[in-house]
Amino acid sequence: MATIIELLPKEYRFVAIVLVIYCFLNLYMAAQVAMARKRYKVPYPTLYASESQNKDAKLFNCIQRGHQNSLETMAIFFMLMILGGLKHPSICGVLGVLYIIARYFYFKGYATGDPINRLKIGRLFFVALVGLMLCAISFGCTLLHRPCSS
Repeated sequence: MATIIELLPKEYRFVAIVLVIYCFLNLYMAAQVAMARKRYKVPYPTLYASESQNKDAKLFNCIQRGHQNSLETMAIFFMLMILGGLKHPSICGVLGVLYIIARYFYFKGYATGDPINRLKIGRLFFVALVGLMLCAISFGCTLLHRPCSS
């Protein structure tokens, strides 16, 4: 009997590596938020600072929002990478790298305190997600057209 690893395409390693790299990016963003909490005096469990109570609220909130937005799409990114990568591991690997680079610049742009800066390079994460969606749809179509075994 074959193990699951033997059944995966050889290039699936790229999918796994990209997902782990994204975990490191997430840790980096979380650390940036933690340092901003200390710098701008925003105690836990406060998620967003109040502009009426903190002169640096907008800057902190932009840093927090950059990370929060990445968390909001992380599950989608992971699911699309895992499923799409079963049929298109190399393409998903490349799209995953694009997603990570775009997410980094999205965060860095947001952290400037001017939210529009998140979209300069950061908007490319949408392109990566659409590509990953197409790969996952392709995988799903392959499953639909596969003969059923009894």
